[in-house]
Amino acid sequence: MVREAISVFDIFKIGVGPSSSHTMGPWRAAQRFLGECRDQGLFPGIGRVRVELYGSLAKTGKGHGTDVAVMLGLMDLDPATCDTRAIPATLDLIRSSGILVLPEGKAMPFDPAADILFQRGTTLPFHPNGLRFIATMSDGSEHGRTYYSIGGGFIVGEEGEGAGANGNAAGAGAAKLPMPIEKAEDLLRHCRERGLTVPQVVRRNETAWRTPERTEEGLEGIWEALKACAYKGCHTEGILPGGLGVHRRAAAMNRDLLDGAVYADPESWIQAIRAKGGGFQDILKWVSCFALAVNEENAAFGRVVTAPTNGAAGVIPAVLLYHACFCPENPEAPADFLLTAGEFGSLFKKGATLSAAMGGCQAEIGVSSAMSAAALTQVLGGSVEQSLMAAEIAMEHHLGMTCDPVGGLVQIPCIERNAMGAVKAITACQLALASDPAHAKVSLDAVIKSMWETAKDMNTKYKETSEGGLALQIPVNLAEC
Repeated sequence: MVREAISVFDIFKIGVGPSSSHTMGPWRAAQRFLGECRDQGLFPGIGRVRVELYGSLAKTGKGHGTDVAVMLGLMDLDPATCDTRAIPATLDLIRSSGILVLPEGKAMPFDPAADILFQRGTTLPFHPNGLRFIATMSDGSEHGRTYYSIGGGFIVGEEGEGAGANGNAAGAGAAKLPMPIEKAEDLLRHCRERGLTVPQVVRRNETAWRTPERTEEGLEGIWEALKACAYKGCHTEGILPGGLGVHRRAAAMNRDLLDGAVYADPESWIQAIRAKGGGFQDILKWVSCFALAVNEENAAFGRVVTAPTNGAAGVIPAVLLYHACFCPENPEAPADFLLTAGEFGSLFKKGATLSAAMGGCQAEIGVSSAMSAAALTQVLGGSVEQSLMAAEIAMEHHLGMTCDPVGGLVQIPCIERNAMGAVKAITACQLALASDPAHAKVSLDAVIKSMWETAKDMNTKYKETSEGGLALQIPVNLAEC
C-alpha cells in the first residue's frame, strides 16, 4: 500500500497550544468547513453554526481547548499568526455578547454552551477524534460536515479524503517524490544507492512542493519559532490556566542556571548559555529546562511548533538547543536536524500513528524522542544506519506509554514527559554512536510495527480519554480559558 507523501512542513508547523489533535486539528477543520461552504455558495446563507464533538474530543476537549479552537477557527483566525495574547479577550467577548464574527464581517448568534456540544457517550467509527459542523441556513435547512482530527494537526473528512496539517484539502499527498519512502528500509536504500545523507534525500524530495530556497527559508522559520518559544517559556512565570494550579518552573531554572543574568533576545540568550558551558548536571538541567519551557508555553495557549504534536512539542527543541548550546558549532545543523527529524516522523505516521487517541503517549512523546534521537545522531556525524538505530532505541523504551492527562489538560504528566523524552533521545543517540548497527537485532521498521500493534491492543481508557491512570488520581475543577 502506497501512503500519502508527507512534507517536513506537515510534520513541523507553527501554531497554538495546547494540543495538535484537540486544538490545531479542530481549528483547521473549522476553517475547512467555512472554505467548503464558500466553494459551494452556501456561505452567504449561514445563519448559525453548531459543533458536535465526539469520542476523545468530547471527553478531554475542555482541558485541551477544543471549544476554544473551533470558535477561533470559525472566525478564520490563523493559528500560525494570530495574536495569542488576544485569545482570552476574544473568547470573553463571544461569551458576553452572544455573537461570533465569521470571515468577511458576517456576524451570527453564538452561545458556546449551547452551540458546542460534547457528545461524551458517542465515538464515531473512523477515528476517536471526530467532530461535526452543522450550519443552519437562512431558509431553515441544514448543511453538515464531519471531520476527523487524526493526530499532529492532520485532518480528514468523512469520506476519508485527506488534508495536510495546514488544512488544505489537496494536502501534501498529491506530490510525486523523486525518492518515495514508505518504510525505514526505503530511506536506507536511497541513502546507500545514491551516497546521500538523510537530509540530502529529504531536500530532494521537498522539491516536489517548492524550490530549494523556499525550503531553506521555511526551515529557518521553524528554527526561529522553536528558539522564540523556548526563550519565552524561560522568561515567563506564573500559574498555568485550567484549574490544576500548576506553577511554571522553567523561568526559575533558567534564572538559577544563568546566575540571574537577563538577555534581551533568543540569540544572545543561547550564546550566553554556550559561553557559560557547564558540567553534566548543568547540561542535564538545561535540557529539562528547554523542554519544560516549551510545554509550559503550549499549556498556556502560546505559540509553539507542532513537533510532531503539541503535547510533545518540547522534545525536539530541547534536543536541538542542547546541540546548539553544548556541541561543536555547525551552521547547517538546525536545518539538517529538522529535515532528518521530519522524515523519521513521517515514517511513524505512515507505519503507525501520531495520535494519542489512537496509540497513547508512545505516539507523541515516543515518536518525538525517536525523531530527535535520529536527528541528533545525524548532526553529530553518525551514519544513516546509526540514525535508524538511535530512533529504534528511543522508541523501544517508550512502547506502551499511556496517555492519561489529568483533567484532560496537557500539563500533568505531559510537561515533564517532554523532559524525559528529550533525555532519552540524547541517550539513544549516544548509544547508537557507540555501537555497530550491523549487530543490531531490532530494526526501526520492526519497532514501528510493534508500536502500532501495541496501540491497537491498548485499553481505550489509556488513550487520551482521562478515564484511567493518573487522570483518576487528582480531582480537577476545569477553568475557562
